[in-house]
Amino acid sequence: MADLHVHPDRLEIHLTRAEKVLSMRRDDLVIPRDSIRSVAITEDPWIWIRGIRAPGAAVPLTLSFGTWKFHGGRDFLLIKGKQRAAVVVDLDGEQFSRVIVSTPHAAKLVEALRVDVNEIPVDGEIID
Repeated sequence: MADLHVHPDRLEIHLTRAEKVLSMRRDDLVIPRDSIRSVAITEDPWIWIRGIRAPGAAVPLTLSFGTWKFHGGRDFLLIKGKQRAAVVVDLDGEQFSRVIVSTPHAAKLVEALRVDVNEIPVDGEIID
C-alpha cells in the first residue's frame, strides 16, 4: 500500500512498485499543500470515480489504480478493496483535479491535512 507523508508544504504519496506498474506511473505524487482545495473521507470511493481509465488498471469494485480522464481534466486513483475508507483530495492548478487514495488511516490523514501550515515550525512539532 502507498505510503502517505504530510509535510508543512506538501503531501507525498509514495507508490509501491506494484502500484507504479498498475498505474503506469514512474514517479511518486507530490502535491503542494497550497493546491489542496478540500479533503473528505468516503466509505464508498467507487461513487467518486469519473471519466475513463487512461492509463491505469481497474477491476470493478476491487481496485482502480492510475489516471482517469474526464471532460474537465484528470484524476489519480489508488483505490483498493471494498471495505476500506478512502480520502478524496480536490486540487486546484495541478496535474490532477482530484486524488482518491484508500487507506486505513483516512481520519489521521484528513486531520493532518487540516492543520494550519503556519502552526508547524521547521522541526515538525505543533505549537499550541
